Amino acid sequence: MRSLAVASPLPPAAAVRRRPRASASGREVISQCWKCEINQDQPLGNSLRIGHSQGSLQRHGSRNLLAAAAAISIEQAEVSTYLPKGDMWSVHKFGGTCMGTPQRIQNVADIVLGDSSERKLIIVSAMSKVTDMMFNLVHKAQSRDNSYVTALDEVFNKHMAAAKDLLDGEDLARFLAQLHSDISNLRAMLRAIFIAGHATESFSDFVVGHGELWSAQMLSYAIKKSGVPCSWMDTREVLVVKPSGSNQVDPDYLESEKRLQKWFSRQPAEIIIATGFIASTAENIPTTLKRDGSDFSASIIGSLVRARQVTIWTDVDGVFSADPRKVSEAVILSTLSYQEAWEMSYFGANVLHPRTIIPVMKDNIPIVIRNMFNLSAPGTTICKQPANENADLDACVKSFATIDKLALVNVEGTGMAGVPGTASAIFSAAKDVGANVIMISQASSEHSVCFAVPEKEVAAVSTALHVRFREALAAGRLSKVEVIRGCSILAAVGLRMASTPGVSAILFDALAKANINVRAIAQGCSEYNITVVLKQEDCVRALRAVHSRFFLSKTTLAVGIIGPGLIGGTLLDQLKDQAAVLKENMNIDLRVIGISGSRTMHLSDIGVDLNQWKELLRKEAEPADLDSFVRHLSENHVFPNKVLVDCTADTYVASHYYDWLKKGIHVITPNKKANSGPLDRYLKLRTLQRASYTHYFYEATVGAGLPIISTLRGLLETGDKILRIEGIFSGTLSYIFNNFEGTRTFSNVLRYVGVVDVANRKGRVELQRYKRDHPFAQLSGSDNIIAFTTSRYKEQPLIVRGPGAGAEVTAGGVFCDILRLASYLGAPS
Repeated sequence: MRSLAVASPLPPAAAVRRRPRASASGREVISQCWKCEINQDQPLGNSLRIGHSQGSLQRHGSRNLLAAAAAISIEQAEVSTYLPKGDMWSVHKFGGTCMGTPQRIQNVADIVLGDSSERKLIIVSAMSKVTDMMFNLVHKAQSRDNSYVTALDEVFNKHMAAAKDLLDGEDLARFLAQLHSDISNLRAMLRAIFIAGHATESFSDFVVGHGELWSAQMLSYAIKKSGVPCSWMDTREVLVVKPSGSNQVDPDYLESEKRLQKWFSRQPAEIIIATGFIASTAENIPTTLKRDGSDFSASIIGSLVRARQVTIWTDVDGVFSADPRKVSEAVILSTLSYQEAWEMSYFGANVLHPRTIIPVMKDNIPIVIRNMFNLSAPGTTICKQPANENADLDACVKSFATIDKLALVNVEGTGMAGVPGTASAIFSAAKDVGANVIMISQASSEHSVCFAVPEKEVAAVSTALHVRFREALAAGRLSKVEVIRGCSILAAVGLRMASTPGVSAILFDALAKANINVRAIAQGCSEYNITVVLKQEDCVRALRAVHSRFFLSKTTLAVGIIGPGLIGGTLLDQLKDQAAVLKENMNIDLRVIGISGSRTMHLSDIGVDLNQWKELLRKEAEPADLDSFVRHLSENHVFPNKVLVDCTADTYVASHYYDWLKKGIHVITPNKKANSGPLDRYLKLRTLQRASYTHYFYEATVGAGLPIISTLRGLLETGDKILRIEGIFSGTLSYIFNNFEGTRTFSNVLRYVGVVDVANRKGRVELQRYKRDHPFAQLSGSDNIIAFTTSRYKEQPLIVRGPGAGAEVTAGGVFCDILRLASYLGAPS
């Protein structure tokens, strides 16, 4: 019966490979020994394969020793081959998605062959899903689930089918022979795990690492098909790591460099295909590089050869300025500094694991993230801080990232101030229960400390703190240990924030204008990131608000238009004609995301095509529902700022303004109903609007597009005292009195005027006579005219005159209010 373990800690995979040689040698004899190979890269005493029987060692012992001696003499002759280092090396890493099918493996081969670098080192992951399949094998076996046998057959069939599609002839035969051998060994090992009901970490790592072995071999054969010499490397023979904590390892660069030199002296190829993810300990026990291990492999190997650059090939065009699943208008970043990439990774951005950056950063080797499925995209370069970027407000913040499902723990009390060791006790308690503290914020008064932890860990943290501070809580030195659930972190990342004034101001202004409440803030003195804690329900809206402020137009505004009739329809046409100009010249991006008539409505998440809004409202509409329309606008998280424009004359629609403002939606209207009803309703609207970051604009309710309301507001806000307001406010009545009987005017000039006598606190509407030289007598058509008599304009009133009716001017007045709102929200004047 075969033994499952021998004195050697090195498992089978390191010795399974057959390396083709130009001529036969003692090494070839060793590789052909029946299940008794000796690892050619390690001392003989500790390199025997797992799975050898003592009988086989006895049968072949002397022959093996002779062959090994021959191999050693050959290796000594080869050691003089120098491992070149420097810019001649280009390192590429292809992940599981890139290696997912035979066609994709061939595409990888084409990319490698298309690289003009003098020397190339290619690191590959297992085919997509294979690593999970291998982990599942171990899990099933140690759970004593017989289906591991079927699962292993699936692994075999997957790779056999891929090889048959990709390879042919002798290369296919060699690969399949090796695959059969590996599967046979795995079956024996999994059987042993099944019997024992347990797998050690090294056994598990050994099983899982086969996916990389097979993909590396297939790619090397695919490259050889084109007639280009190529070798493949089992990185367990080269990369040496040591445990450095929970589920992490650190590379031993010195020993790894020695082993790479030794490997290269035997196979000085110009193209080397290396396995990602797997490595060995100093004792030659197989292990893995843990999470994102293949990227880490590429970074380490790139450092060992001092490569010109390391390219990580994936299925996205580069690193985004925000999660594109949450921010549809996220942009690809052309460059990132090492520190920025590090910060983004910590806060959950899909960039690289922070440890991947360490090996290349010390040698200033750039990492390029590129899309294998879109070769025209230049990707994102991660390198030393670029020197050619302008330190303006737009460039200093590179990206935004979020972490959800957090809880905020607040420890508060006057007895904390000036007491050494309080913070230490707080975080020791968190450490004792294994909690991951993600962010810390402390007031300078030392009155309180708050920190964020994953929500699933907060109960244990709270219990531990109550136990630790039981006496302080009872004595009143601590007032409370408070847990606030349902939180998220939003982080702004950028290396140039430290040297650019105003970044924090813009960030918090964007949050405030999106009606987002910040619960905690943290910023290190390095100012690589600014971190805020907010309600999880506000997180996506907050992310979009700050992203749009820094990356899109200065102001992006989602618009919902109710009443696409004469005025509303004209407004839509004006928006269509001017939208591109506003975006180009003023950085204002207006998106109409909903249009509702009395019977039908059309909704869009990212913006209605205004060139065909009438057709869309007719052909792709749904039944009009005011509540659904408002909900569509308020729940849209693509755009942080939202405004409802009521172009109706409907009292029912106007009665909803208060609720809309309360939801954080701005309101603009030419509808007079809300302001001409009961005074308390108007005052209630204004009180709510002033107490929040919402705006209620209604310039077009008086005088169509004339600046009457804004003029009055300007006079009052600058301290002028209003004595009297009188004017012709009705364009219709103005037209009648100017054109009585068509072409004939009255012999005496009559005007229907409204008068507000502030001094006597009276108001009236009446028919009055005016001399022909009076401004009111000189009106024509449907003009309106308003005279403001004030302390400053007492002798000669301030006159505002112009067309007071008509769809074009009224829609223009509404449009002006929209632009005024945009300027309030940050658009340049």
